[in-house]
Amino acid sequence: MAGLSEIVEQAVNGMGFECVDFQQSNRGRMLRVFIDKPQGVDVDDCADVSRQLTRVFAVEGVDYDRLEVSSPGLDRPLRKAGDFQRFAGQRVEVRMRERDATGRRRFAGLLVSCDGQAVAVEVDGQVISLPLAGMDRARLVPEL
Repeated sequence: MAGLSEIVEQAVNGMGFECVDFQQSNRGRMLRVFIDKPQGVDVDDCADVSRQLTRVFAVEGVDYDRLEVSSPGLDRPLRKAGDFQRFAGQRVEVRMRERDATGRRRFAGLLVSCDGQAVAVEVDGQVISLPLAGMDRARLVPEL
């Protein structure tokens, strides 16, 4: 179902949450939704979103077996330019789709900034620019 992610995002955003990620597995029978808000989310927030999505899916005719709604966790994935801008100053781990000139694909360091096209990460005392379009995945690194 092509529009399912849009349905989920619209419902979650309409409740005042950010839809961090949406995943389908088991041929679309299992749906996972990761939500966040500036103050963080708790169990009640997840339950509220789950109830709302259940209603929305019934109206939209979405057929599924299981729905999980949770927070993105301490190692929150970063996907959009806004994610990188919001978490500037925090430690990140980035994996690029292709290797750079030195053969490196993985970068871990301090997120300096994001201009919407590329992310600046300080790695080993040197600021490196990584294009958003070339990223395979990026996550916050929890500091415990």
